[in-house]
Amino acid sequence: MPINPPKSCGEPGCPNVTHSKYCKIHTAQHTRVHTREKPNAYKSGYDKHWRRERKAFLLRNPLCENCLNKHDVIRESKQVDHIIPHKGNMKLFWNTSNWQALCHSCHSSKTAKENAGNPKKVYSY
Repeated sequence: MPINPPKSCGEPGCPNVTHSKYCKIHTAQHTRVHTREKPNAYKSGYDKHWRRERKAFLLRNPLCENCLNKHDVIRESKQVDHIIPHKGNMKLFWNTSNWQALCHSCHSSKTAKENAGNPKKVYSY
C-alpha cells in the first residue's frame, strides 16, 4: 500500500510535518484537551429528582417570565433557569426562589450571555 507524503502539522505556526493531523508534540497536547473529564448532567444535580421538580415548577409557571415581563409577549415556558448560576452550589441549585420559567429562546440567550467570557463551559441544562 503506498504511503502518502507527510503534510504540515495542523497546529497553526508549527513547522513540523506528519502523516497524521498533528505532529507528535501537538498530538499529545490535543489529546489531553479532548480527554479531560467533563461533568455530566446527572453528576451536576440534574437527576430524576430535578426532573420531577422541574416538571412541577413548569406546571405552576406555564409562561416565560422574560417574554411576559420585558416584552409583553405570551410564550410557553420550556425550561427552568437558575437566575443566579449555581456553579455546583447545591444549596443555590435547589433554592426555588432562584428559579425562573423561560422559553427555549430566552434561556439560550441568557446562557450565551453568561458564558460569553467562558468558552470552555461545556454544559447547560
